Amino acid sequence: MNGHTKTLLLLASLSGLILLIGAMLGGRGGVMMAFLFALAMNVGSYWFSDKIVLRMYHAQDLSPSEAPLIYQIVGELAQNAGLPMPRIVLVPEQSPNAFATGRDPEHAVVAVTEGLLNILNPDEVRGVLGHEMAHVAHRDILIQTIAGVMATTITYLAYSLQFGAMFGGRGGDGERSNPLALIAMAILAPIAASVIQMTISRQREYLADEWGAQFARSPQSLANALKKLGAYSGQIPMQSGSQATASMFIVQPLFPGRSMASLMSTHPPLEERIARLEHMQMTGQYPTEGTL
Repeated sequence: MNGHTKTLLLLASLSGLILLIGAMLGGRGGVMMAFLFALAMNVGSYWFSDKIVLRMYHAQDLSPSEAPLIYQIVGELAQNAGLPMPRIVLVPEQSPNAFATGRDPEHAVVAVTEGLLNILNPDEVRGVLGHEMAHVAHRDILIQTIAGVMATTITYLAYSLQFGAMFGGRGGDGERSNPLALIAMAILAPIAASVIQMTISRQREYLADEWGAQFARSPQSLANALKKLGAYSGQIPMQSGSQATASMFIVQPLFPGRSMASLMSTHPPLEERIARLEHMQMTGQYPTEGTL
């Protein structure tokens, strides 16, 4: 089973959770309300999520005259990937990191922090930007945004289940629902949604590493960059943004008051990512379209 199929199955699982909670809240009517609620949130995230995230991190547009090397690298990567040139922005943060956003390749934005440009050499920057262009090419940002919206929807619906358990909710047949079942679903559904969202994010990160190395023509450059980013980003916290956006970044960012050591991390272990990339470098085995 390839990565794309796994992602679709995981998204289907999130959809199933939403419909199941809707059914517990109100039978067929509850299913329809849950579906419409999720649809409205997804439409909103599709059009506005990139603007919200860029504003959250105070991102500023970079011009070719301000960052000629970045524009040269991204231009070459876009050509290698068969993509249009994305918009490039700078995030005024000393924590070294990068992310991509945008609903499709034609509206893509690649963001880098000041800290990343300060610690990486040009080859390592190329590796990082290749990773982000892989996210753009495979529409990972849209996929992760939809997964995040679905997980948020499930959490909101779980609150409704808790309310129903407290005040005696009724199912679609008009009979009083089992309060223990409602409480159990209210507790377990958000946990299940978080695990599914985490799995989607980790799967897409592995694929972006592989295809980013392909676009940059150097798995070792990305591996070296990840080593540095892992060391520095774990020491320098982000001053803006929130944990809700952590899955967007190339490495798990550290926010004030948050520990990076988390079993619910949205990113795969850096050691595993680096090992995979170094194996690619050693064997020369690059991904093909069939592994997407």
